[in-house]
Amino acid sequence: MAQQQILGLDIGSDSIKAILTEPAPDGKLALVRVFQSPSRGVRRGVVVDMDGVVGVINKLFDEVVEVSKGGLKNIWLSVGGVDVSVRSSRGSSAVSRANSEIHQDDIDRAVEASVAVKPRSNRCNLHTLNQEFIVDGVGDIQDPLGMVGARLEVINLVIDAFEPSVKNLQKCIRLANGEVGGMVFSPLASAKSVLTEKQKELGVVLIDIGAGSTGLAIYEENKLLHTKIFKMGANDITNDLALGLQVPVEVADKIKLSYGYAIPKEVPSRDHIDLKTINPEMSGKPSKKFVAEIIEARLQEICEVVNDELKSIGKDKSLPGGAVVVGGGAKMPGVADLVQSELKLASQIGVANPALFVAKDVSTRELLASPEHTCALGLPLYSERAKTKIRPSGKAAGMVRGLIDKVMP
Repeated sequence: MAQQQILGLDIGSDSIKAILTEPAPDGKLALVRVFQSPSRGVRRGVVVDMDGVVGVINKLFDEVVEVSKGGLKNIWLSVGGVDVSVRSSRGSSAVSRANSEIHQDDIDRAVEASVAVKPRSNRCNLHTLNQEFIVDGVGDIQDPLGMVGARLEVINLVIDAFEPSVKNLQKCIRLANGEVGGMVFSPLASAKSVLTEKQKELGVVLIDIGAGSTGLAIYEENKLLHTKIFKMGANDITNDLALGLQVPVEVADKIKLSYGYAIPKEVPSRDHIDLKTINPEMSGKPSKKFVAEIIEARLQEICEVVNDELKSIGKDKSLPGGAVVVGGGAKMPGVADLVQSELKLASQIGVANPALFVAKDVSTRELLASPEHTCALGLPLYSERAKTKIRPSGKAAGMVRGLIDKVMP
């Protein structure tokens, strides 16, 4: 069983989360143990101090090995840097048989052509996701096998990253004696653990508010339309509070966690925070409403960026599945209401779908109820998804399997 275990590892700016899983009946994943440690050496998803990152991971991996000696043999790692970009790719093939029936080798040749273009300089492909097949000009076909036509085309969505950043992440894992099984763009991992097929069919945007950055993934008709990470997150709220209240960052963070609220109009003007309860050496009683106003302003700015991305693909105010908010920033009371007001979409806080997992104890059950762990939970799920997204065989198989949903170490 240990050889089948998968470790989902989410290396964030504020914390590093690892979830050890193993196969369970009915295709579910059993949650064996969750591990978490404060992060070091990571800024907005990018390694800036390798020794710091390796030191933290080494300690975390020591805990994993105590539970499972095979837990470090298949690590699925999140990639959350802002340098990740999205582009379309297209490939085609002429149907080779006299009766014009499309066979698997025709599909393979079209897929191979779509991934044959090398990434730009210093870039590497994280994912190549099938969007649609086109047969003789008729598009939106999900599986052309057995159809009749003379020309087959495929359109893919390619997600690529800055190669040195990816290699630095992989090197950190190797230096800590771990083995990378695959890498996943973090918004996609969160989406995998949270979003339902119905939501993705109707049209939905997942918003992952992390410490150093915010990611989004937009789906419609069960296809990923767009995804991105931008430089703004929950730590920016902390910094805003530190400046606005003229308090140390550590105090601002405690205020955010203990008294933060995203809707100022719902906070009574008479309510104040006695700073002495946070730090006995401090004085002052800032208004809770003022704190909420600072928080609201930054969250509105995050929503504005999200809405700009929705507008760029013509999907603002037009996703019936609404907005689903995850990440540490989603724990702020009032966030869902604010997002709904700003985006004009039905909004909710997202947590992992319990139908996908088997929780073995209280800690893993609590994990499923937390919006903060959705990325780490989605990584082992995504490892199975990567094997079945497109069905290449023959000559195309090696190339496609090396590119689709995986970056090889």
